[in-house]
Amino acid sequence: MSECCSSKVDQASNTQLSNIGHLPVAIIGGGPVGLAAAAHLVSKGESFVLFESASEAAGNIKQWSHVRLFSPWKYNIDKAARNLLELHNWKAPNDDELPTGGELVEQYLNPLTKLPVIQPYVHYNAKVIAISRKGLSLVKTAGRGILPFVLHVMEDDKRIVFEAKAVIDASGTWSSPNPANSEGIWTEDELSINKKIFYGIPDVLGKHKERYSGKKVLVVGSGHSAMNALLDLASVKEHAPETEIVWIIRKSNVKDVYGGQDNDSLPERGSLGTRLQRLVDTGTIQVLSSFNIENFKEDGELVTVTGRRNEETIFIEGINEVISNTGSRPDMSFLREVRTDMDSALESVNTLAPLIDPNVHSCGTVRPHGEKELRQPEPNFYIVGAKSYGRAPTFLMATGYEQVRSIVAAMTGDWEAAQKVELELPETGVCSTGSVTTKTSCCG
Repeated sequence: MSECCSSKVDQASNTQLSNIGHLPVAIIGGGPVGLAAAAHLVSKGESFVLFESASEAAGNIKQWSHVRLFSPWKYNIDKAARNLLELHNWKAPNDDELPTGGELVEQYLNPLTKLPVIQPYVHYNAKVIAISRKGLSLVKTAGRGILPFVLHVMEDDKRIVFEAKAVIDASGTWSSPNPANSEGIWTEDELSINKKIFYGIPDVLGKHKERYSGKKVLVVGSGHSAMNALLDLASVKEHAPETEIVWIIRKSNVKDVYGGQDNDSLPERGSLGTRLQRLVDTGTIQVLSSFNIENFKEDGELVTVTGRRNEETIFIEGINEVISNTGSRPDMSFLREVRTDMDSALESVNTLAPLIDPNVHSCGTVRPHGEKELRQPEPNFYIVGAKSYGRAPTFLMATGYEQVRSIVAAMTGDWEAAQKVELELPETGVCSTGSVTTKTSCCG
């Protein structure tokens, strides 16, 4: 499409919005990116309504409130949100300090939700269960752009219907973990031992310490969540030497998990790999690479995991607990009546797939992208934040903040600002392309 034609489409979309301009923009998800979208809308004088399924802001982050982020505050605070907070005498944390998930909520997100321009428009215990166009099903085309969205919401166990002129889906993926089974399918054997599997990052050094201390623990996964769990388990093992840590990954080379280490622009992120490598090299953690889980079997109080490793069947016996960190997937169930364009493999926004596909590269440094790349076939509907990345594991908050800035600029007719997308992400110091891994920058 030429620039001329693209401009006409953009202007037409903006004109269509004006026909239902009295309605708010609906935001799904009250995490960092959803609240950043609200801040940008407020800054532009636009009304919004935000639905958070938990009883408080950033309900998903509460589940890993004990985890310290590897990115400092300066990457975790949205600019529009900062400006609104500072108008109300908010004291910003030190830009270079590393917050925990709990500190991110308490020191930034909670104060943001309590601002008088934000608080009245946030609905808690409000889960969006369906979205459609008013009077139209998915298959009807004529008039879609000039009709409001209809959102069906379960709020405090009551079904309520809201109308909106646009929708920003920032619901994330954390609440939809992938199964540990390597085929990505929820099996009866895995579901049958769900009480022994923790999906996410348990508080190994805090409230969950007794669950893992002195036990044989199997950790599944090769991302930062798994790395955090392994490092905490190693700390437990120092005081309870009988603790046994077995780590399985699907990757063929464990060194690919360690990341950029000293080459990482975020020192804390780099140190995760350095510390983990030391524990593997000293035998504190037993690692099995190229391991694909086939099934789980409960033997009394213990679990046996069967898997394939280099064409050989392997049994890991005597497991007390499993920590599964195999990533998450987006929940698309409530979008059945909305027209979307998603990549069939990653379940990400289609145009982002070539930039973030872990089969191609894993540098985590993705070129800037905004409204144009995130635009869906459904006019004025956008999927942002971690959900826009689908199953890809490389998302950073700063990326989501720039996404919603660009989208809100487009919604309010500022196409120049929408198209001027600028994003500086710290380099990971590693680039994986196909089967080649180099300790360099790769994905500018």
